[in-house]
Amino acid sequence: MTSVFKREEIKYMLSRRQYQRLRELISDHMEVDRYGLTTIYSLYYDTDTDEIIRRSIAKPKYKEKIRLRCYGTPHDDSHTVFLELKKKFRGTVYKRRAVMTLAQASLYISDGIMPCDTQIMHELDYTIKHRQAYPKLMMCYDRIAMAGIYDTELRMTFDFAIRCRRDELDMRCGDRGYLLTSPDEVLLEIKIPNAMPLWMASALSEIRAYPVSYSKYGEYYCKELRGCDKQLGEYSAGMKMAIS
Repeated sequence: MTSVFKREEIKYMLSRRQYQRLRELISDHMEVDRYGLTTIYSLYYDTDTDEIIRRSIAKPKYKEKIRLRCYGTPHDDSHTVFLELKKKFRGTVYKRRAVMTLAQASLYISDGIMPCDTQIMHELDYTIKHRQAYPKLMMCYDRIAMAGIYDTELRMTFDFAIRCRRDELDMRCGDRGYLLTSPDEVLLEIKIPNAMPLWMASALSEIRAYPVSYSKYGEYYCKELRGCDKQLGEYSAGMKMAIS
């Protein structure tokens, strides 16, 4: 299982109509991965003063985020999760992650017991302790991930119903939260190991999709500062059934 990544990531905010048309245009080049529609859980770390996200939204040349990520709803403590350090420098994303069970992650969060003795885990542990960071925000969304048929390193993800909460920072508590995006919005992220293929650029041009600067955590933090979080609707499980 890959523990280190380096790639370009480009984001686009699409309407449902744009999303559906894009799926048609890329059908000869991209296919949905074997997991299909999956709920993603991301538990973000930060400091008492929200130093990590405040620095991130200031758009410096270098920034980093620390999060615990889970793919799919965890049904027991043996579910696999990933503790990640995501760094971004001049548009290039570097990600390092340690693999563990949800039970091991819970012990690390509560008692500082490291789940494994690896160089990456030690790097993560040092960063967390140096920053004095701890879990502060749960982010959940429903994702369809696609990979290139001829180039499996080329990835696209479509995120629906992005929601978050400050309380119940435990993945076993479910995926409820306040919605950051409307039911018509779909966040597209393209993960490119090299240059964007011509056919992809052409498809994005046809649907009039343009790159955006969007951070899920940053978006919630800014809304929270403006007192907008309580004005957002709660997520309904029925929304997932509407994703096609």
